[in-house]
Amino acid sequence: MKAAAFSLSQFCQAFKTIVRQALEGGGPPRDLSRLRWLFAPNLLSFGYALRTTLSSLIALGIALWWELGSPQWAALTVWMVAQGTRGKSIAKARWHMFGMVVGTVCALVLVGSMPQSPLLYIFWVAAGIGGFCFVGTLLPGPATMTNYRIHGMRASGFTYAIIALDGAAAPDQIFHIAMARATYITLGIVVETTISSLFQYRLGLRARNRLATNFVQALDGAVPALVRLLGGDRRAVANSPGVFTTIVSLSDQVEFAEVEMGEHQHEGDHARAALAAIAVLMSRGLDLGALLSMPESQGKDYREIAGEVAAFLQTIPQRLSDDLPAAPVLRELIALRATCTQLAATCLEQEMIAATHPPIDIAQESSLSREGQLLHKLGALLDELQQAIEQFEMSRNPVPHDHFRYPMRSYRDWRMAFTNSLRASVTIFGSGVIWITTGWTDGLTFMMFVSIVCALFSTLEQPALATQAFLHGTIFVVGMCGLLDLWVMAQPTIYETLALCLAVPMLVGGLAFAWPPLVLAAVAYNLFLPILVGPMNQGRMDEILYFNTALPLFLAMVFSMWMYRLFLPFDPDGLRWDLRVSILRRLRRLAQKRAAPPMTEIIGRGVDGFVRLASMTTDDRNTYVRDRYVSGVLSGMTIELNLLRLRGILARDILPADARHATQAMMNRMQQFSGRYGGQYGRTARAADLAVEYLSRMEQAETNLSVREEMLRVLASLHVIATELKENQAFFDASSPYLDRAFSSS
Repeated sequence: MKAAAFSLSQFCQAFKTIVRQALEGGGPPRDLSRLRWLFAPNLLSFGYALRTTLSSLIALGIALWWELGSPQWAALTVWMVAQGTRGKSIAKARWHMFGMVVGTVCALVLVGSMPQSPLLYIFWVAAGIGGFCFVGTLLPGPATMTNYRIHGMRASGFTYAIIALDGAAAPDQIFHIAMARATYITLGIVVETTISSLFQYRLGLRARNRLATNFVQALDGAVPALVRLLGGDRRAVANSPGVFTTIVSLSDQVEFAEVEMGEHQHEGDHARAALAAIAVLMSRGLDLGALLSMPESQGKDYREIAGEVAAFLQTIPQRLSDDLPAAPVLRELIALRATCTQLAATCLEQEMIAATHPPIDIAQESSLSREGQLLHKLGALLDELQQAIEQFEMSRNPVPHDHFRYPMRSYRDWRMAFTNSLRASVTIFGSGVIWITTGWTDGLTFMMFVSIVCALFSTLEQPALATQAFLHGTIFVVGMCGLLDLWVMAQPTIYETLALCLAVPMLVGGLAFAWPPLVLAAVAYNLFLPILVGPMNQGRMDEILYFNTALPLFLAMVFSMWMYRLFLPFDPDGLRWDLRVSILRRLRRLAQKRAAPPMTEIIGRGVDGFVRLASMTTDDRNTYVRDRYVSGVLSGMTIELNLLRLRGILARDILPADARHATQAMMNRMQQFSGRYGGQYGRTARAADLAVEYLSRMEQAETNLSVREEMLRVLASLHVIATELKENQAFFDASSPYLDRAFSSS
């Protein structure tokens, strides 16, 4: 006995020594930074984990108090709804409640109308969840786990699966099953939203401050690129694609601030408009960068005003982040804009003098014309910056009786929606066939977990990667629950003991969810922890029940991941090809004589395409293809905007007949710009170069000042189009099928 005690004391002493050496730096170096989320979380992460753990345990306690049949679903719902901020939690709770109602009604209809035919029943379960995935893919916003409109459809599929599959074993009890599941979900939502509201302080003020911070953050990312551009780096904006991703990410957060503000005066609409104006500002920078390629275009006047604008831009983020009024910034911006306009007019006047007073200096006249085009584009850039700051100021200081609206826009991809729907349906149907053909006792549980995974992840662009992370979390929760079920929780007789056993594992899951690299794995851990623990008023999760639940869960994760990789797998080459074909199609349509889309839609589609491109995880070794696509997507957006401007100029009908004919000839060639067969790229690029050359000669001979100014606008847009087509030939020229592996050796 003494020897045992001595050995135990020795073990404890040795363990303390090892821990002390690891923390103090003694012994071999150990990297503990990956576990910082666990032993040194920040206050917000710990607050979220503590709040959600309390909410989950309270919901579980109420469900046990009411003697509900499956109380674990209430605790699970809390973890599905809980988010880091109040606005996200409320938004997700609303859409989850909506999805629960839709899924419950559809499950009742399915069970009540289906005959006793297993294959037909499984088919309609799979088709129903596939339909929810189809609708969810078409809803506004990016296909991420933080898009709560899509989450409403995920919740519909989740509820539909658990009710319909439970009802398959007892169709005469389907109404009671549906009401029980709806009660669990409602209880979890009510408890989570109630508890989270107690942890909020001055919510509306903090939400408004967050709107202002988002704008300053986006502007702070755009300013360095614009400063480099004005310093002569013509590729500065094209080489800063992360700005567009930041704008989209921050724009998606606006709706959560609107929820937190409660009754508001369209501050969110102004905030979205301000962020969109920054995207337009960057597109103006792309135009200016294309014009910088013109030789002898950066004259003395342009260099001076560009330096003043660059110095001004560097001061804006700090001046707007100190909660100071924006009026002084706007006054200085308007003064710079006026100076730019005056210099552009001076260039035009000097050009007219050089063209009408012999001896005519063609080189000087051409240089003045190009400098005037640069000044014109710089003035347009300052106009967009002014609109962005004005919208920002209105989001900070709303005016009464404001009716401004800037809603979220949706850019639907019907092909992707069909692919997501078919992938989910086939995966679920396959799991059902396995259940029927094998006669597996727990096959229904296996199919239910597969349905849950498909409902959650089929709307993502890369579901295989998501299910892989989900599998990691599943393995961890299976081990944790094995420890709890088989050792720690022997037979707790009171709820307090049960809560004490679950508090620490749940707290660990909450901390993991608040750490971005572990989000998806933590979602699996938090969702399946209550299911694998299986708290009940009578009895507990014994060894047999644990293994009969853990094994179907693990196999369901493996099967889903395998199906996502086998059937209609994520194909970055195909998605990039579809994106490129879509851009070429939009260029053709925009050049045709049909209703022109608004500029905001062109910017929105371009940024949306770029974000989708950035989300594709590809082999970083093939940087040529990746860079060509990034540059091509931004170039396509730039050409679209300039085609839109050319259409506006042609509609004003100020150009001379010959200039109008040359511009229209380029537009006609763009209408046939398939880029596929027949060498249309070369003809379109040559048409743009010929139009630039022809209008340059006409502009030098034009004596009417207003006509000459209009011709300079046309020349600026034509220069941009010609430059972008020439510099992105690898993207626009598809005279042969454009396959990524064709450039693998480049």
